[in-house]
Amino acid sequence: MAFKILLIHGPNLNLLGKREPKIYGTSGLDAINAQMKRIAEENETELRVFQSNSEGALIDAIHEAGDWADGIVINPGAYGHYSYAIRDALSAVNLPTIEVHISNVFAREEFRYKSVIAAVVIGCITGLGWRSYACGLQSLIAVLQERVNQT
Repeated sequence: MAFKILLIHGPNLNLLGKREPKIYGTSGLDAINAQMKRIAEENETELRVFQSNSEGALIDAIHEAGDWADGIVINPGAYGHYSYAIRDALSAVNLPTIEVHISNVFAREEFRYKSVIAAVVIGCITGLGWRSYACGLQSLIAVLQERVNQT
C-alpha cells in the first residue's frame, strides 16, 4: 500500500551543513531530503517535503496535510519547545506524527528538555543526526502498515 507522508523541517533547518556542524552535522537539507526520498521510494511511499522558518507557514502545512496525508514526520526545531500553536495544529489534524531532532536535546540547554508537542505525537527520535529523520520515517511507515494490517 502506498502511504502519503509530509516531512516538515522547522526554523533554521535550511542552514543544515553550515549551522553549528559540531551539533547538527555536516549534511545539508538537500542531502537529508534525498535520503528520505530514497527511503520513501523503497517503501512505495509518497513523500512531500516542506521547510519554513515561519510558525504560521508550518501550521498551514500541517492543516493542509489533514486533507491528503496519512502521517507526518516533523522536526519542529526550537518551536517544539514552546509552540502551542503547532501542538494544537497537530492535534487538530489527528494524523500519526513522529517528532525528530538531529541533536540530543537532552544533552543541551535546559529549555530544550521539554517538548510541548510530545503529548500529541506517537513518538520522538532525538540525537541520531540525520539518521533521526530516517528512523522517524521508517517508524512511521511501519506504524501505518501495522494499522492497515489490523483492519
